[in-house]
Amino acid sequence: MAKTGTTTTQDLRSAIERSGYYPALVSEAVESAVGPEPISSYLVHQETTFDSNEVRRHVTVLVLTPTRFVVSHTDEQSGDAGSPAVPFATTSTESVRLDRIGSVVLSRMVANPETYTPGTLPREVVLTIGWGAVQRLDLEPAGCSDPNCDADHGYTGSATADDLSLRVSEAGDGPETVAQALVFARALSDATIDNGPRA
Repeated sequence: MAKTGTTTTQDLRSAIERSGYYPALVSEAVESAVGPEPISSYLVHQETTFDSNEVRRHVTVLVLTPTRFVVSHTDEQSGDAGSPAVPFATTSTESVRLDRIGSVVLSRMVANPETYTPGTLPREVVLTIGWGAVQRLDLEPAGCSDPNCDADHGYTGSATADDLSLRVSEAGDGPETVAQALVFARALSDATIDNGPRA
């Protein structure tokens, strides 16, 4: 299902246009970051949030090439103090070498798991990708099993790579987007097999 070459480039452009979110701006940013490499797989996800009395849109585009994982975020902003009537958008792209990808986590939520049939789309998926740019540190006071102990045992915790987390649901995004998220997650996971650090 993941295609390569110009067909996928055109498919990606069409998916960005279907999102309806500043397609010319988003397409230019993504295509500039991808460059001449062929596209192995992609995922376009638009999210609408409500901030006080404002509606804000955000689109994330994930692209897999033979050597890189490219992530693009575009956010809609309301006007600022200098130009309150002029909205603007901010677009950022990041290119990550595949050997930097440390984890690809896919969480699936299914209804009625006792009657689950293999191949049925989950109701929701959460794709979490870590490449070491962002580390989340969760700490809590350490203790021991003695209820009368009042010694300081320091802290215990865990460090988690959490560079990107994307939630896609059938109700909010449609079954096609859920299916594309599964395809993308599989393609990215396959691309990172035996892809250890390079000297």
